[in-house]
Amino acid sequence: MEQRRHRSQYPNSSQHHQQSADKRKRDDIGSAQFECKRFGPNHHQHQVEPPPGQSPPTPQALSTRKQLYERDFPLYKQPVEVGSFSLDSERRFFNDARQMRYFVEPDRKPNFDLRDGYKDRFIKRDDTVKEKLDHILRWILANKSKLQSKVTTASSPCALDVDFVTWRGHLTKLLTTPYETREGWLLAVTRFRGTLYISEVETEAARRENENRTEKHEEMMYWGYKFEQYACADDIHSFPDPRGVVNTNEAFCTVVQTRLAEHRLLFSGEVDCRDKDPKAPAPPASYIELKTSAEICTPKQRSNFHRFKLLKWWAQSFLPGVPRIVAGFRDHEGVVVAVETFHISKISHLIKNEYNCWKPTVCMNFCCDFLSFVKSVVREDNPSVVYLFSSEPQRDVTYSIHRDSQYSFLPHWYVEEMISGSSRDSHHR
Repeated sequence: MEQRRHRSQYPNSSQHHQQSADKRKRDDIGSAQFECKRFGPNHHQHQVEPPPGQSPPTPQALSTRKQLYERDFPLYKQPVEVGSFSLDSERRFFNDARQMRYFVEPDRKPNFDLRDGYKDRFIKRDDTVKEKLDHILRWILANKSKLQSKVTTASSPCALDVDFVTWRGHLTKLLTTPYETREGWLLAVTRFRGTLYISEVETEAARRENENRTEKHEEMMYWGYKFEQYACADDIHSFPDPRGVVNTNEAFCTVVQTRLAEHRLLFSGEVDCRDKDPKAPAPPASYIELKTSAEICTPKQRSNFHRFKLLKWWAQSFLPGVPRIVAGFRDHEGVVVAVETFHISKISHLIKNEYNCWKPTVCMNFCCDFLSFVKSVVREDNPSVVYLFSSEPQRDVTYSIHRDSQYSFLPHWYVEEMISGSSRDSHHR
């Protein structure tokens, strides 16, 4: 069933997935148009309507039990790139594609030394600086005309025409939550002018882990960036230059719009490179994700790779519509001994014979229900109010509410420009 269901990754926006007869008999919770109302075992799906004038009761928690999300794959529209931006060697924002890189196919057994340059040609981004949503917000201010709602109201004359704004990485964490056994997360949500902004907060466990990283772990994190340097050129006509400096401040990011069931999403994610073939399709279908992983020598290692690593790889690329991953498999010394391409549309076929493996439909349905949960909980439209959602492995998602707190993340420059900009626009009208 999974393989057939995922052959077409994104249904056309005017079409819905066709249910098979046996699937309809087994599962009548919903089709691709489902309403995402089920919040878990503690919440009744069919609630009594509240008296006129009263709000419906707010659910208190969302279950992460994967069995609850084994229903039809939800409607997910083909992601559309609405823009992009670049971050330079000093992490400065530019509303253009100057940091775009171009993929150059490596040999199948390239013998790339990923350790090269770690000691003397590596500038590492300061990961103690928490950027929150700032770069996406700068992009929004520079591109407001693309996003402003066509429907205007007195209270929100120029609201963005999206329900959610976030990073792709935060959505990736949501997709993998039903299968997560080790790491929790904290997501801060603020409603401002009708749009819900989602920003990650570092958990105490993650902070401790980052502070206690070993030198070996630090070096292995570098290996992924070094592989990108071996496989990417700065323009269509040049070739990779592995003698250069690896600077992890630099980034090229796509900004995409899509819809998951009734949730309109705007999110951004870093892109490693694009296909240099001039006949390649338009972005994001021309983008390529680069990964490294330990070489696979035994059936057990391959099974673990399918069950754990491929889940995160699939989620990360499926969301923005990146169609393929090129992976460099390295030995213990950090030398890439093999390169393999994974097509996102075929990953569900790769894993279908694994016992008790992850299911794309569970991932997407949980994400959809979480977004519905957030909409039902986050009611106050106020940039200084944060609803903090918390997840621990195999526990319900819960939340707390914070006013004018350390968790506030929408900067004053963004709030003021959105308000004053819309006032100017309404005055001109």
